[in-house]
Amino acid sequence: MQHRHPFKTYFTVTAIGTLLAITCLQAWADNAGKAKPLALRKIMQDMGKNMQVITDGISREDWELVAKIATLVADHPQPPLGEKMRILSVVGADASKFKGYDEKTHQAAQAVGQAATREDGQAVISAFAKLQNSCLACHQGFRKPFLEHFYDKR
Repeated sequence: MQHRHPFKTYFTVTAIGTLLAITCLQAWADNAGKAKPLALRKIMQDMGKNMQVITDGISREDWELVAKIATLVADHPQPPLGEKMRILSVVGADASKFKGYDEKTHQAAQAVGQAATREDGQAVISAFAKLQNSCLACHQGFRKPFLEHFYDKR
């Protein structure tokens, strides 16, 4: 096979490669300013929905539903390891406090589920109040720094 114009082929391949690189870099630059939501955000949204379902279940005395959903809150998914490391770098010296809120949330949600299994409405409401207080304390301590750091929202 003969190549009559090797320079023309080289130039064409180089030009196409350069255009592809510029296009990829432009797409990367466009996305660089957009914060990719953390897995933690979806976890928190799901937990918020589950808390609403628990509230509805309590009001209707649907203890089976309350017990089921309380388990989902107690055993909520964890962010991927890399994201956990990023989160812990933001909370810094308050890492044990942050983990403590998660543990309190876990324990309170378990207590909600156990009380619901016993159909003990008063105990469910008491445990649910502890759960809500744990969530609130964590949000008051960490929501603003997370939004500022991960989403540049002030």
